[in-house]
Amino acid sequence: MTRRGFLNGIAAAAATTAAPWRAAPPQPSIPIIDAHIHLFDPTRPQGAPYSGPPGVPTTPALPDRYRKLAMPLGIVGAVKVEASPWIEDNLWVLEVAQRDPIVVGVIGNLEPEKPEFPEYLERYRKNPLFRGIRCGNLWGRNLAAQVSSPAFIRGLELLAQADLVMDTANPNVPLLDAIVRLTDKVGRLRVVIDHLPSLEPPEAAAERSAYDKLLRELAQRPQIYVKLSAIIHRVNNRVATDLKTHHPRLDALMDTFGEDRVIFGSDWPNSDGVAPIEAIVGIAKEYFATKPVAVAEKYFWRNSAAAYKWIKRHPSQPGVA
Repeated sequence: MTRRGFLNGIAAAAATTAAPWRAAPPQPSIPIIDAHIHLFDPTRPQGAPYSGPPGVPTTPALPDRYRKLAMPLGIVGAVKVEASPWIEDNLWVLEVAQRDPIVVGVIGNLEPEKPEFPEYLERYRKNPLFRGIRCGNLWGRNLAAQVSSPAFIRGLELLAQADLVMDTANPNVPLLDAIVRLTDKVGRLRVVIDHLPSLEPPEAAAERSAYDKLLRELAQRPQIYVKLSAIIHRVNNRVATDLKTHHPRLDALMDTFGEDRVIFGSDWPNSDGVAPIEAIVGIAKEYFATKPVAVAEKYFWRNSAAAYKWIKRHPSQPGVA
């Protein structure tokens, strides 16, 4: 595949209008698996604990709405990442995902330190769409503290034995340190660090040194992947949507983790708080258009297949071994 073919594919995807799933638009040169979306429905009788970013009109985020936005951009599948601490919403989102083949995997919400975790894990892992759980800085939880819990570690050992993945939430320096300590204890566990471009490197020299050291350590662990997601993010209440602003950070993360460990994610619809999805996808395409096509292909789908082992559900989705 030539560089010209890849760029032509981007242009064709941008020009395509939304269409029903059964009449998929022409495929771009590189199909995209979006490894980070959220689904919720605040119109349910029980409501929803999360219903989108502040300042954005509350609208149900369901596969049909996402598909109409995503397909014209060349996205052919998505991994849903939990957006609720309610245990019953694992079942709700699996049922929602099952009805639409654009969802190729679900990252659920289970607490590894809880006595009932083994039972819940065994129950949900029977659904092939259930690809793992999310732990980190959300819902009042703190990964840095949890790593010291023997029960938490035992739960994640079960997750690793089930060949499932742990996604993190909302990176900061203590969370990066916690991932190092966690993977020292559970070496088989695949971990995906979300939204790493949004973590602004600390300005203080000592903290920046710790940040750089942790990234280098994480880069030595092949079971750890990073999402180059949240590229466009709010800094000091300002949002920059141009690639020039974000290029140095992306280069630094690519140099650190390499082409085999980076994954695309849009963070839709949370991303609506900073930019529409076409801008989120566009800046990633613009950056990787400067890379060899094989590298862009790894970022846009191959690496997420290795990390999540997501399920191909439609002919437009790329095949995984």
